[in-house]
Amino acid sequence: MRPLLILLLAAAAPAGMAADAATAVQNAHDEIWRRFMDKHHVMLDFCAPDGSVSLPTPEECRLGKPNALGWWAPIENGAMFNGMYMDALVTRWRVTRDPDAAGKARRLMQGLLFLNSISDVPGFVGRGVSTDGRSHYPMGSNDQTFPWFHGLWLYWRSGIATEDEKSTILRHLVTTAEAIEALRWQMPAEPPFGVRGGFGGFSFEDAPRLLFLCKMMHQVTGQAKWDAHYRAHLHQSGGKDETKTRLEWCAHGMRFDDGHPHSWTACNGVCALRSLWEMETDETLRARYHDGLLQSAATAMGSLKTAAQWDNADTSPFEHDWRVMNTQWRPQTTEHEAQALAQEQLRAYGKVSPRRGLETRLVREPVFAAWVVTLAPDRSLLRQRASEIEQVITTYDYTRLIYSQFFPVEAAWWRLQEAR
Repeated sequence: MRPLLILLLAAAAPAGMAADAATAVQNAHDEIWRRFMDKHHVMLDFCAPDGSVSLPTPEECRLGKPNALGWWAPIENGAMFNGMYMDALVTRWRVTRDPDAAGKARRLMQGLLFLNSISDVPGFVGRGVSTDGRSHYPMGSNDQTFPWFHGLWLYWRSGIATEDEKSTILRHLVTTAEAIEALRWQMPAEPPFGVRGGFGGFSFEDAPRLLFLCKMMHQVTGQAKWDAHYRAHLHQSGGKDETKTRLEWCAHGMRFDDGHPHSWTACNGVCALRSLWEMETDETLRARYHDGLLQSAATAMGSLKTAAQWDNADTSPFEHDWRVMNTQWRPQTTEHEAQALAQEQLRAYGKVSPRRGLETRLVREPVFAAWVVTLAPDRSLLRQRASEIEQVITTYDYTRLIYSQFFPVEAAWWRLQEAR
């Protein structure tokens, strides 16, 4: 399968760098599936080059070690990454009809449903599981739950899903969406935390996610209440900028006014925008979503150049024993306490693991930004930007990366192929 797929990739690409990019994408794909997918079909955050990883124990999850959010542990972002990665495999399926892409998309879907099945709290979306295959940290987040919804929706409409799978997915979508609706768009969490994060705020990251949830749920259920929610929230304003509606936030697009790019979380809003643009039939609304996508892509272009600072030969240390952070541990009963502890731990962990900061700044940011660029619908503009995206893709030796956060190179590549 691998040699044939590389030939297909190269044949789909123009001469020059793109052939190298095709090989690089295949290398990235192979590393994800060699090292970073656990037995539950959930993506891990990090592991050693040989694929070894030390998972939190059930007791550590119960106590909230290193912290109750699960931040900086190897099971921090399973729902987020599975849902995001679905875009790559579904797009690859559309372009190639490769059964391997369909099979792996199915595994991601199974992982997403699994993470929605590990808690007695309705609507809870977990990050990952402990050594027992069940225990988990008590808080998810909006950054975990939006990709969970979006990834399942991508699979549901892809043409890969069987009718039985679609029925199962629909049950999970309804249960989770209604739990969030009942909590006024907040994410359910386990005791003593109750909730953690939400979609109801007024910002670029919040507005598209709430509108997507309502629009998507109307499409998959046909229930009028979801369309009513969508229409009501479109023109609702609030927050610090009390005059800007959610629709205006969508048109505003992804921007980093504070000078600190964070495409890896902001891209959730861009994914929501792209799906809203695809689902919407009102051309006035589509035009506003289109504006936001173009602005987001323009912002993301500014992050691509940071990939050039990466050195594949860098030997900066990384401390795989994340339990060194437990020396700072203390009990937590509120989200604020957990987040404050996690931030303290990150400062200390960064001193013994400088490699972490290098990968988040010089790998994670430019590869997520490359994906954001490809989410804009203007194919001619994307073709003009193709060489810069391919340059990011070919920068890295994926076998030497510790974090799995390079996976968006696959989504960027396949969307680029779709635009050609």
